[in-house]
Amino acid sequence: MITLLERKIAFRYLFTKKKDGFINIISTFSFLGIALGVAVLIVVMSVMNGFRTELINKINGFNPHIKIFSYDGSIDLSKLKNDKIKRISKQFFLSNSSEAVIIHNSYTKGIILRGYLRDDFKKLKVINNDNFYGKKTISYNHISIGKELSFILNVDLGDKISIISPSSIMSIAGSLPKQKSFVVESIFESEINEFNQNIAFLNLKDLEEFFDLDKNNRYLEVFLQDPRDIEVKKNIFQNVFKDQLINSWADLNQSLFSALKIERNVMFIILSLIILIAAFNIISGLTILVKNKTRDIAILKSIGVQNSSITKIFFIVGFLIGALSTLTGIIAGIIFSINIESFRSLISNLFNISLFPEEIYFLSKMPSEIDPFSILIISLLSIVITCIVSIFPAIKASQLDTIKSLKYE
Repeated sequence: MITLLERKIAFRYLFTKKKDGFINIISTFSFLGIALGVAVLIVVMSVMNGFRTELINKINGFNPHIKIFSYDGSIDLSKLKNDKIKRISKQFFLSNSSEAVIIHNSYTKGIILRGYLRDDFKKLKVINNDNFYGKKTISYNHISIGKELSFILNVDLGDKISIISPSSIMSIAGSLPKQKSFVVESIFESEINEFNQNIAFLNLKDLEEFFDLDKNNRYLEVFLQDPRDIEVKKNIFQNVFKDQLINSWADLNQSLFSALKIERNVMFIILSLIILIAAFNIISGLTILVKNKTRDIAILKSIGVQNSSITKIFFIVGFLIGALSTLTGIIAGIIFSINIESFRSLISNLFNISLFPEEIYFLSKMPSEIDPFSILIISLLSIVITCIVSIFPAIKASQLDTIKSLKYE
């Protein structure tokens, strides 16, 4: 319980007089240091969260959320009528894939070919965006390639390209790999260069015929209503398709997102040191304040103020510095996070540098996603640190000897 007297004295010491100007300077630097540390932490966490969310959205906009593979025989599609699966699912597509070599004008490149039925292909998210060119169909002997791949091969709609299959045919000269020409029917843009360069689409029946694939070995692609909480939803499918192998988008990109998580945690720990270092200035400020207020402390004790009250007075001073600086840092961090793309563009234009190159980060602008839980953790961390560093000088103040203090004053 904090009394009115303790509060009044604490606020009086917080806003010191001119003769205690040096204490004000230390308190100001403590305030700014903690506020800066909190703001930087919020901005970094927001950018990391935004980058992760944007990357997940782009990957899931191109790839299925769940893939179901059959160990032996075809997948029983009647299981998709299960109520739990229907409730969380949006679309289902049968698909197959294979690796091949693409050739055009003496240029060769390895690619992954994915096959879809004609009606399924036009339902894909990557096909239904403003950056798609050509027919939203996938006819026999036709192919849909990525924008980057079309630049590399220097081809346009209607041009022919050759595909070499690992499957072979027997000839007079012996066993030779299959080769077939396909007409470029459409060009897609997935917003991730890796996909645009290395993946192309064929008609599913065309793919299976050309690569000698068994149609009974098709896998099932599942697009969910909401790809979040993927492990829970994966378990729902696993309980229904007990004899099948099920992979989620998190499984297929595990190394990437594990690296992002580790980087996020390391950045949090490193930047937390800014708050810790700034908080140590509170110890310096309070220690000097105690020295300067030795006479006041002695007088308070002589009129009957308890040691616990003296401790609380100086603890409140340290706590208020930490709490106010944390609040200021939160406000500054949120404002900066919301307008971070504007700041990035301003700095890039002023200094003619690229702070967020699209070819490296897969994104055209710097993302930001403010997470209330992260802000809560950062706030608690900051306040806890300031409380801890305020305890020592507060206890030292209560332990001053009244007689000696008055004698030397």
